[in-house]
Amino acid sequence: MDESSSNKQIKLTFSDIDLAKQLFGEHNGNLQKIAKAIDITIHARGNTVIIQGDSIATKLAKNILDQLYGLLKEKYPIYPRDIDYAVKVLCSDDNSKLKDIFLDKVFITSKKHAITPKNRAQKEYIDAIRNYDMIFGIGPAGTGKTYLAMAMAVSALSKGQIHRIILTRPAVEAGETLGFLPGDLAEKVDPYLRPLYDALHDMMRFEKVSNLMHQGVIEVAPLAFMRGRTLNDAFIILDEAQNTTSEQMKM
Repeated sequence: MDESSSNKQIKLTFSDIDLAKQLFGEHNGNLQKIAKAIDITIHARGNTVIIQGDSIATKLAKNILDQLYGLLKEKYPIYPRDIDYAVKVLCSDDNSKLKDIFLDKVFITSKKHAITPKNRAQKEYIDAIRNYDMIFGIGPAGTGKTYLAMAMAVSALSKGQIHRIILTRPAVEAGETLGFLPGDLAEKVDPYLRPLYDALHDMMRFEKVSNLMHQGVIEVAPLAFMRGRTLNDAFIILDEAQNTTSEQMKM
């Protein structure tokens, strides 16, 4: 990559024109995202970009493009959401290394899809799971708390680091009562455990999940069934813990 720069202008030439096209995005959409986010202008021609603006912002843009290009060279596909994450991460700390975040493969699914952290918070979350015995994951719905924990559990099982995975959650949501739901106990609680099944089936073949559950290697059960259990060499995930009672937490 060749570079020439002045106070408020930086010119970057990327050696691989195909990777450069992926970096720039369709109709240079990725470049426009970066330019808008940090208030600069970016002009592209062929495999070359010219960045103009405030000297600090132009250096930041260069850092973002350099690191994203590095990810592409490692065969990591860049999506529009990755651009947003990269800008956010490097704006908060320009010493951050995107490779440490995006290339940290937690698990490879049966569909050959790599599960990786998508931002710094997710990276810190999986690092905490690796380093500590008990983790509290707090955050809005849809931020990957349960899914990443599940991926870490399946990864640990596949490496022989644990012998069992226990997935549990309160059998009811806040303010609901099981007695008013139709069916026997298994039918009552099954809908509440669906998100855990969905995550499992996304990572492993259905037949393998069924076999492991039949063998007791993977167990999905409501929290009420956990009282008095002895769980050695197990990875335990308590989902929706905010809906537990004080008595359940002490249990």
